Amino acid sequence: MSTSLLSPLPIDAALPALRAALAEHPSVVLEAPPGAGKTTRVPLDLLAAPWLSDQRILLLEPRRLAARAAARRMASLLGEIEGDTAGYRTRLETRVSAATRIEVVTEGILTRLLQADPALSGYGLVIFDEFHERSLQADLGLALAVQTQTLLRHRRSGPAGAFAQRTRRDDPPTARR
Repeated sequence: MSTSLLSPLPIDAALPALRAALAEHPSVVLEAPPGAGKTTRVPLDLLAAPWLSDQRILLLEPRRLAARAAARRMASLLGEIEGDTAGYRTRLETRVSAATRIEVVTEGILTRLLQADPALSGYGLVIFDEFHERSLQADLGLALAVQTQTLLRHRRSGPAGAFAQRTRRDDPPTARR
């Protein structure tokens, strides 16, 4: 999705560097202040990345409310309902379809997905949002995603990797390896 049609957000300036970093490296850290657009703008922008092909994006949110809200906001920006391009999976509720390209999940759901399919087949990117809110399940999810990246994915065609988003209050948005 082209972000040029949306109202500008601070994260927009960092998107080209993020795309370039993800095209070259399997893991990237994105830092931006709260409200910059990390949660909703970044996944929508990365849908068009050539290395992603037709694979899906997993976006990890620490809480169910945040997962549902992020999916609803992305669906709204696309003029769709949740479960079309952007959907969510939480402990008690699922709104995804065969057409869903961005799945917003909670920590427990990510752990179950990794247990059922350690290769995360069909997923090209895992985004750990709000990673500064550390938890045992988020750390386990990151460790398993990095292990999958290291052991099972030896392609040069794209990162099929993970990146974490952190909040920094004063600095401009940045993407780094």
